[in-house]
Amino acid sequence: MAELRLGPLLRYVDGSSATFWVEASRPCTAEVRCADGSRGEARTFQVAGHHYALVPVDGLTPGTASSYEVLLDGTTVWPLPDSPFPPSVVRTPDGDGAVRVTFGSCRWAAPPADEKDPVGPDALDTLSARIASDPDAERPDVLLLLGDQVYADEVSKATRAWIAARRGLADPPGNQVADYEEYTRLYYESWLDPEVRWLLSTVPSCMIFDDHDVIDDWNTSASWLAGMRATPWWRERVLSGLMSYWVYQHLGNLSPRELSGDLLYAAVRETPDGTDVLRAFAAQADADPSSVRWSYRRDFGRTRVLMLDTRAARVLEEGNRAMLDAGEARWLREQALDAPGSYDHLLLGTSLPWLLPPLVHDAEVWNAALCRGERGARWARFGEDLRQRADLEHWAAFPESFEELTALIAEAGSGAQAPATVCVLSGDVHHAYVAEPYWIDPGRRPDARVFQLTCSPVHNSIPLSIRLGFRFGWSRLGQALGRQFVRHGRYEHPRPSIDWRRTGGPWFGNQLMTLTLHGRSASLRLDQARERGGGRPQLTPVMESVLSP
Repeated sequence: MAELRLGPLLRYVDGSSATFWVEASRPCTAEVRCADGSRGEARTFQVAGHHYALVPVDGLTPGTASSYEVLLDGTTVWPLPDSPFPPSVVRTPDGDGAVRVTFGSCRWAAPPADEKDPVGPDALDTLSARIASDPDAERPDVLLLLGDQVYADEVSKATRAWIAARRGLADPPGNQVADYEEYTRLYYESWLDPEVRWLLSTVPSCMIFDDHDVIDDWNTSASWLAGMRATPWWRERVLSGLMSYWVYQHLGNLSPRELSGDLLYAAVRETPDGTDVLRAFAAQADADPSSVRWSYRRDFGRTRVLMLDTRAARVLEEGNRAMLDAGEARWLREQALDAPGSYDHLLLGTSLPWLLPPLVHDAEVWNAALCRGERGARWARFGEDLRQRADLEHWAAFPESFEELTALIAEAGSGAQAPATVCVLSGDVHHAYVAEPYWIDPGRRPDARVFQLTCSPVHNSIPLSIRLGFRFGWSRLGQALGRQFVRHGRYEHPRPSIDWRRTGGPWFGNQLMTLTLHGRSASLRLDQARERGGGRPQLTPVMESVLSP
C-alpha cells in the first residue's frame, strides 16, 4: 500500500483552482477530494527512486473555504490519524477582499520537540500554532518564502549522523549535502515538522531559492565559480540542488495552465523514471543559466507579485557583471509594466535586499570597483578575496543592475495609472528593517510609495557581530565611512539616482512580516517568535505601520 512520505503542500491557489504537492512511498495515483465536491487526481512521477505528484483541482468556488483529504490509490492518507490540528482547507479568493502576504527567509529546520532549540522559537512553527488555535482568525493568503528553505551546507546534528551512516565524512564535501538523496533528507527534516507540515497544507506558498539552498555565496563571482568547478564534488552538488529545487519548490510555483504547457514536466511524467531527463535539464541550466527561467509571476486580485531569481540568473564575467542576465531583465521589465492600471500594488520578491545599510552598500560598490581593476591588479586580487570572505554580493555589488532596478521601479510606479505602492521584499541578512528611497532628481520621483521591506531569519542564529555591524551601517558615522570607500574605489559611474533612509528597525529575532493590501491601502506588521514564561512560544507584534492610506 502506498504511504504519504511528505506533504501535502497547498501551493498554487486562485479563484477556481488549486494544486497540491505530495510525495508517496511508491508509484500510485494521488487524489485530492474537497468537501465541496471538487476533486483532482494525478499519477506519481519518479525521480531518483522517489515518487511525487502535483494534483490539480478545478471547479472551486471563489470566496469559499473547503476542507480536503488526500488519497493514494483510494486510501485516505491525509488528514493523519489522531491529528491534533484542525482540518486542512483550501481557501479561494473572491478578488474583492484584503490580500495578506506573509514573508521571510532563512529557516533552519526546527529540532525535535523534546530538544532545546539553540536559536529560539521557529517563526513558522509559532504562526502554525496561532492559526491552529483559532482557524477562523486572520491568516495569510499566501506565504512568500524568499530563500534558504533548506541549508545544504549547514546541516543539523541528526542529519550529519544520517550522512555519516550513509558514507564517510572524511572526503569532500564532508558533512555537507552531496547528492539528491541527501537533499531529500533536508526536505523531510524541514517539512515533516508537524506544525510546519500542517501550515504548508493549509496556507498557499510561493518559494524561490537563495545561496544556502545550494551553498553559501552561490555564484558570488566568476572566480568563485571557477574554484568550485575545479573541485571533484561540486558538479553532483549543484545538479542535485537544481533537480531537488525543481521537484520540491519550483513546480508548485506554477499555475495549472503553466504546468500543462511545461515540456520538462511533461517529459518527466511520461517516462517511467524521470531522473535522467531532469538531470540533463539541470546540467543545461548549470552550463547556460539563461536557458531556464526560475523567476515567475503571481497575481492576487489587484496585487502583482514578481519573484526573482537573483542567484542562478547572474552574469559573472568581470566587467560585464549583472544580477540578472539580459533575458531575465527583459522578462522582469515586461511583467512589471504589463497592463498598467491593472494592479494597485507591485511586490518584487528578491532574496537579496535592493537597499542595504548605506555603509554596506558603499562597501559593495567599492569592492566591485576594486575587483574590476579600477585600482590595479593588486587591489583587484585583494577585492576578490574580500568579496568572497565578506559576502559582498548583493544588488549593490552589481552597480549597473542596481541602477536598472531603481529605474524600473520608478517607471512602474509613475503615471496616472501608477500603483499605490511598489515594495521590494527581501531576506538574507538575518535582521528586519524598512527603508524608503527618495529620488535626488525630483523630476524622476515616482507617484507610488516605494519601500524596501526586509525580513529574516524565520529560524536561524543572529550573531552579535551582525547586530553591531548592521546597526553601525545605518549610523551617520557608518555612512561617512562608506563614502570614503567609494572615493577610494574610484567608482567611475555617476552618483546613484536615489538616497534612502531607514524608517523602521533594525529588528533582530526569528520573525515574519505581513503585508495587508486592500484596494490602494497597504499596512505592514512585523511579528517575532518569543518565549512566553515557560508556555508555548507565540508570535508577538513588534511593529505595525501604514504604508499607504
